[in-house]
Amino acid sequence: VNNPNIILADEPTGNLDKLNSRNLLALMQEIKLKYSKSFLIATHDELVLDIADRVLYLDDGKIHEE
Repeated sequence: VNNPNIILADEPTGNLDKLNSRNLLALMQEIKLKYSKSFLIATHDELVLDIADRVLYLDDGKIHEE
């Protein structure tokens, strides 16, 4: 909308089937590359891990990387 550098996405694939989830993630990757955008995605969907450059986990109120 205002050309942000970071796009926040809270459970973007939450109510989608696998095909549409993959389509959405492909679109997010395209936007990232074409427009040099970063995404901060909160999710439980393991499909998102395939496109992530970095993964952080929240466990018992603590953030960690694996």
